[in-house]
Amino acid sequence: MDVTTWLPLFEASDYTIAREVLFRGVAALYFTAFLAAFNQFPALLGERGLSPAPEHIARTSARDKPSLFRWRFTPYSDRLLRIVCVIGMVLSLSVVVGLAQLGPGWLTIPVFLIMWWLYLSIVNIGQYYYGFGWESLLLEVGFVVGFLGTPDVAPPFLILLFLRWTLFRVEFGAGMIKMRGDTSWRDLTAMNYHHQTQPMPNPLSRWAHQKPQWWHKTETLGSHVIQLVMPWLLFFPQPVASIAALVIMFSQLVLVVTGNYAWLNWLTILLGFSAISDSFLYGLFGAGWPGWGWDHVTAVLNSTVSVTSPVWWLVLTTIVFVFLLALSWPAFMNLWSSNQLMNASFNRWHLVNAYGAFGAMTQTRREIIIEGTMSSDPTDEEAWHAYEFKGKPGDVYRRAPQVAPYHLRLDWMMWFLALGSPNQPWFRRLIDKILDGDQAIRKLLRTDPFDGEPPVLIRVRIFEYRYATAAERRETGQWWWRKELGTVVPPTG
Repeated sequence: MDVTTWLPLFEASDYTIAREVLFRGVAALYFTAFLAAFNQFPALLGERGLSPAPEHIARTSARDKPSLFRWRFTPYSDRLLRIVCVIGMVLSLSVVVGLAQLGPGWLTIPVFLIMWWLYLSIVNIGQYYYGFGWESLLLEVGFVVGFLGTPDVAPPFLILLFLRWTLFRVEFGAGMIKMRGDTSWRDLTAMNYHHQTQPMPNPLSRWAHQKPQWWHKTETLGSHVIQLVMPWLLFFPQPVASIAALVIMFSQLVLVVTGNYAWLNWLTILLGFSAISDSFLYGLFGAGWPGWGWDHVTAVLNSTVSVTSPVWWLVLTTIVFVFLLALSWPAFMNLWSSNQLMNASFNRWHLVNAYGAFGAMTQTRREIIIEGTMSSDPTDEEAWHAYEFKGKPGDVYRRAPQVAPYHLRLDWMMWFLALGSPNQPWFRRLIDKILDGDQAIRKLLRTDPFDGEPPVLIRVRIFEYRYATAAERRETGQWWWRKELGTVVPPTG
């Protein structure tokens, strides 16, 4: 058989809508990530930040954490960081508005690879502030999607197949880590706690938490079915793959409307499009179901339709697929390991990673509350005023806000702090900077009770939080109920 007869099998001409959605959606999330870095990185990790990046760069190696900020001619500075973020945002906007797609078939490759490299350079010096699974997921997907090519070439089937493998790892990995982890996932009680104890609730989280027990058991069981069964169907012929992708995407939308997980859920939804064909979408909106299944392979092999993509393009994308497949072995083995890793990278480039979340379910919500006073000898509680954060709970009368897909890194760090020891170096520096009236830190907060003036004294208390019941809310107007558990930092100045 002539080699060119096989070449159409490497094309996915029925996925042009998926390609465009992936391009623009992933680029929009890169814009969000660069914007968050522009706004927050200098205060958290800048030259005078809570955990200065230059110090981290000095004690780590480029071999383990490559970054352009390690190059001799581009040493880290807050100014350079912001320039990198602006370049990343401009490139991402060029894809969102469709400019990058107007060029030759290969043009999207350098555009996405530059965004990937710039963001990798940030993540690899971002320390624990950038230790979230969605950072690696954004890097992995950003590296891959550029190889889908512009409309000058057909979408490569192997690249779409790898994106489905990525979605498989996200969903199946999360399902397996839950089954191996907390017993609440196995006895179907996990969702009794999740909506209340998740890192950053949103406006509908309280409503979701107050659903009856049977509702929460159904949520938990549904999560298992979707994460452990549906990912396998992504590799089935159409329309099965598209239906499985839609089910996964619906479950992610539920998480979008009941929580704030930065861009994790949105990126997972975008990955679902790698399994949804144009024909399926046409059929879904009234054009009838296409007769597309395994017989498509035979039809392509026996057809005389000319290849729309140049041979070099199909060879290139095949090489990229084989390269990524070779990197997949550690992630594949991790899925079946009794010591399964959650949100782990197996190489310094953050390609083909392990994903997962909530292997251990938090059942009690604790919040760290930072308070200041302008009195050198406060005699009553009214002299103390709280520093409120933009996303995390604090004021009991405040409804939880919608933040995602934006990521409030300091707020997330405060959630982790309340779960463990508050004696962290970055937190001690945060207290010092609030005492000094640091303006960069002030911009990361929602309210400063003293309008930028340094407080005379500061203290830190820890509380247990839960949602106010319907009766409590009617009576008091409170969104949260809380009780004090103790003092973390006594009054100090």
